[in-house]
Amino acid sequence: MRRRSLLIAVPAGLVTLAGCGDDDGADSAEGNGSASPSAPEAAPSPKIVDGPLPAITAGTKFGEKPTVAKGSGDPSKDLAVKTVIAGGGKVVAENDYIQAHYLGQVWDTAKVFANSYDAKTTALVQLAQGQIFEGWRYGLTGKKVGSRVEMAVPPTWAYGKEGNAQAGVKGTDTLVFVVDIKDTFSTKSSAKGSEVAQDNVDLPKVGTNTDGKAPSLEVPKTDPPKKLVANYVIEGDGDEVTAENTVLVQYKGVQWDTGKEFDSTYANKQLVSFSLQQVVKGWSQGLTGKKVGSRVLIVIPPDLGYGDNPPQGSGIAKGATLVFTVDLLAKM
Repeated sequence: MRRRSLLIAVPAGLVTLAGCGDDDGADSAEGNGSASPSAPEAAPSPKIVDGPLPAITAGTKFGEKPTVAKGSGDPSKDLAVKTVIAGGGKVVAENDYIQAHYLGQVWDTAKVFANSYDAKTTALVQLAQGQIFEGWRYGLTGKKVGSRVEMAVPPTWAYGKEGNAQAGVKGTDTLVFVVDIKDTFSTKSSAKGSEVAQDNVDLPKVGTNTDGKAPSLEVPKTDPPKKLVANYVIEGDGDEVTAENTVLVQYKGVQWDTGKEFDSTYANKQLVSFSLQQVVKGWSQGLTGKKVGSRVLIVIPPDLGYGDNPPQGSGIAKGATLVFTVDLLAKM
């Protein structure tokens, strides 16, 4: 299933990179899903109970695609949550992004309507109000990385009374999820890996702190390069990013000529997830081939950035060369 079968809404994305002077018609950096169902009206906090929950009959190990039995009898009207496998990693907090495999099916019929295991691509979702099912937000907050969690989510904390016809979910359906939490990311997350020498005096120098705070970004008083620069500052050991991936990042950007910061997840206190197919060419080309976990210096000449059409109100000048430090936290 496509992620819109699970997501309630799509994170706002990298607004200042939307449009970006690309010729492909993309007008937004909201790249981790297409049209998503509208969020139901705000629901009260659920009471969390232990069950009932259907048995997991096969694929019982963490990371294996589970087979889940049909629900027996009536499901609880409360949110049923059980930690099937207890992990020993970081604790997931509300508003964190989690990277997870999941399977979702309907209680009454055992019809699977969402499944990331077959695609071999983890989901990357934020446990924030309006970004994901409230059942996920309440049920997964406080769990640890490495855990398998099973949940039975009533309509109130899932699709609501409208259901989701495209996914085959009625407004009366309780949904059963098995979620394998592989990692969690917050605004304190940083790159992790080996520092790489920054010995070109004609390029900006980036700080190498990994405490979740914004790294320094010093631009030299020289003419900017005419071609794209995408260099490791810290080289991670994760998988390489492809041009089709959605990525989760920390970043900040400045203009070469002034050194003035015009955008920053650190200042906004909000990580950003977006598709590399829907941002400026300098970002997509600069991050393609880079390893997850890395910090990357990207210098984008005008023809691969905004050119003479910067976003209104962005503070970016026409023809500006843009400089970014990007922590590549995760991909899907």
